[in-house]
Amino acid sequence: MATRDLSTAVDTNLEDNTIYPFYAVELLFDTSPLRLWTGQGDLTIGGNTYTGSGSLLGVETIEETSEIAVRGATLTLSGVPSEIASLALQTPYQGRTCTIYFGLTDKTDLTEIFSGYMDEMNIDEGPETSSIEVKVENKLIDLERARVRRFTSGYQKSKYPGDKGFDFVESIQDKEVVWGRKAGN
Repeated sequence: MATRDLSTAVDTNLEDNTIYPFYAVELLFDTSPLRLWTGQGDLTIGGNTYTGSGSLLGVETIEETSEIAVRGATLTLSGVPSEIASLALQTPYQGRTCTIYFGLTDKTDLTEIFSGYMDEMNIDEGPETSSIEVKVENKLIDLERARVRRFTSGYQKSKYPGDKGFDFVESIQDKEVVWGRKAGN
């Protein structure tokens, strides 16, 4: 079973008779970050202000395994006015970082439960409001991407301009190297 380190405050408060859990989401767009939480009003934690979205923000179950596996997350924001939905269509989002936190109201810390890259955005437009679904890839997806590297002088110099380590690789490619004693001795 996978485990997650909870802060001492969260761990202690989970033993209370009544708790008020919430999710907070941070979407890092190029223009400015969008921070939302599943409560009402503004919530400021760690110098960041999260805008309350109440039950309009949905966080799909986040699955963890004890294996190294790539599992994504899905966020849904419903009741979005049409002008915000059209803005979402125009904003570059793919590859931007998304972090999902867990917290308890009236507490000053959050526990990161998921971090990944925004991958796919689906907008279901209605006559007055829309819903936006954002699929987020786990950061482990980077392990599955091919790394293209060449062992040539040109590639090495593109990374390290003064390095001459590969300057002679091509000249020794077909070179015959005699190793050991000469035959007949």
